[in-house]
Amino acid sequence: MFERNKIDNSAQLTAVPAEITLTDGSLVRGRFIVNSGRSVYDVLNGDTQFLDFETYGGARSLVAKATIATIRIVAVPSANGLKARVRDGDIFDPYHVLGVRSDDPFEAIRAAYVTLSKTYHPDRFAGVSLPAEVSEYLAAMARRINAAYAALEAPNVAVRRVETERAKPIYTSGQRG
Repeated sequence: MFERNKIDNSAQLTAVPAEITLTDGSLVRGRFIVNSGRSVYDVLNGDTQFLDFETYGGARSLVAKATIATIRIVAVPSANGLKARVRDGDIFDPYHVLGVRSDDPFEAIRAAYVTLSKTYHPDRFAGVSLPAEVSEYLAAMARRINAAYAALEAPNVAVRRVETERAKPIYTSGQRG
């Protein structure tokens, strides 16, 4: 009555992050591309002469096993962990994002904002090839930090605006004589 379809796993690929030290001493960082049905160790110990490897810059090539001195499998946090960090739940607490207390003076809030914005700004890592997940995380954190500072700065801006308006007289009459 029901027809079951076979799923072809040969088209599904998995990326395994690794650092390769070649026999000439150079270090290459990237990821092995393996079929999802096989482990990276099966591929490395298999009878093939070449390994499918992609650098973090996106250049995909076949690396001869004979040119590899060492391989170190790198543990990278999954994108789901990074996305969960960005969300931090449904409640947006600007004090928590900036790492300050609610009773801190505005100067401390501004100093925390400057420090965090320098740390997480995506342009800081423009010259480095990063995985897409990390770039997305940096951009999301920069947006969160800017939104938190804007939320905490708004009352301070309103107070300054009221003070400057009070300082200017609205109407002045001429001298009475």
